[in-house]
Amino acid sequence: MHVHHLNCGCMCPLGGALFDGYSRGLTASVPCHCLLIETDHSGLVLVDTGFGQGDVQHPERLSLFFRVLNNIRLEHRFTALDQVRRLGFSPDDVRHILLTHLDFDHAGGLQDFPKARVHVMAAEREQAFGAVGWKGRRRFRAPQWRGVEDWQLYGPEGEAWFGFDSVRAVLGAEREDILLVPLRGHTEGHAGVAVRTPEGWKLHAGDAYFHHDEVHLSQRQCPPGMRLYQRMMDTDRQARLHNQQRLRALALGQAGHVEIFCSHDPAEMLQARSVVP
Repeated sequence: MHVHHLNCGCMCPLGGALFDGYSRGLTASVPCHCLLIETDHSGLVLVDTGFGQGDVQHPERLSLFFRVLNNIRLEHRFTALDQVRRLGFSPDDVRHILLTHLDFDHAGGLQDFPKARVHVMAAEREQAFGAVGWKGRRRFRAPQWRGVEDWQLYGPEGEAWFGFDSVRAVLGAEREDILLVPLRGHTEGHAGVAVRTPEGWKLHAGDAYFHHDEVHLSQRQCPPGMRLYQRMMDTDRQARLHNQQRLRALALGQAGHVEIFCSHDPAEMLQARSVVP
């Protein structure tokens, strides 16, 4: 099991450090942290896809509101497809895509990997496919998954894992090295993805939090821009904050055993890519 950390998008909203907590200029730098996993039994596995080739070629398939608000840089070099090829693989080598959720900045590359089965919580696909309201129709973008037919949906049942309930092994019931961990709140079917590696567990927490200090300090700290953006995007704020508390307890109680990172923290992205296994 070998894990590559990919940055499959770059968003540069106004606010600098007031938004992301790190940047020194007028704009922030927000990545889309995805994983490419080389498995011994299931080919290549992607965790999230960031923005895809279709988004670069046809930006209008994304909401104008979010394109402007997030100041999205749509470039081919950020797509998972381009990075998979640069690593020496074919897009057909990607056999599975595990989605933390179906927001526009996580599902844009689904069409770039036609041989892949898409794994997601059933509640997530139901919310996305039936999106209603001003926010729902802008965050979930049907053109991103048009033509994608091979879906594997997961219900709320499962086993316990480090205090989390309803955790499901994916890619075959006999395999317990890649798990889907429900983390409802940001969206109805939001989930993290846990990967067992020789160095220990890695938990991609998706958008369950946006800034490192929300779960890696004893008391939550978050830049005001990120805090406001999370509040705006909440499906269930109380559920999101509850799951952040659970992640905080896991991060502090299992340090050295479970590495936790999210989708949009630039320091976590930099740290992950600087570590050579």
